[in-house]
Amino acid sequence: MNIKNGYFEKKMHEHIFKNYEAKDKSSLIPLLQDIQSIYGYLPEAALQDISDFVDMPLSRIYGVATFYNQFRLTPLGENIIRVCRGTACHVKNSSNILFAIETALNIKAGETTRDKKFTIEIVNCIGACSIAPVVTVNEDYYGRISVKDIPNILKKYSKVSKKDNLPQPEVNLA
Repeated sequence: MNIKNGYFEKKMHEHIFKNYEAKDKSSLIPLLQDIQSIYGYLPEAALQDISDFVDMPLSRIYGVATFYNQFRLTPLGENIIRVCRGTACHVKNSSNILFAIETALNIKAGETTRDKKFTIEIVNCIGACSIAPVVTVNEDYYGRISVKDIPNILKKYSKVSKKDNLPQPEVNLA
């Protein structure tokens, strides 16, 4: 746990725990969901606090957190890029689009850039098959895209941070 913020994290977790009965193992998933709704992921310190609260080994907490797709053990980037790999998008070469995004950001699907600006996710279907191939960035949809569109899409999200509106470093678009 971060020493500087440890006290506040502990108090925040206790605030969540007051809604649950101690040592009630059936509350594990709702507790994980509540913690993730605060942080956007499940920090190790929070998992340890949950382990202590429900009286369950940390290894079992990790087992549940890694079994369910809804839980994340690492923070997401500011911009979530979702590449559709459904049938319609696959037929329209979404694998090349995924490769172009991975190359430009120097990360693989499932990873986040070091500056926490981008996370790439693969999804089975976005539900916009008529405009395949499709990529979403946050809530924005980009359909009928090609590899040559990727630099401009990424540039749009790499210039200004949503958090502080300060210019950010460019991504490798070469």
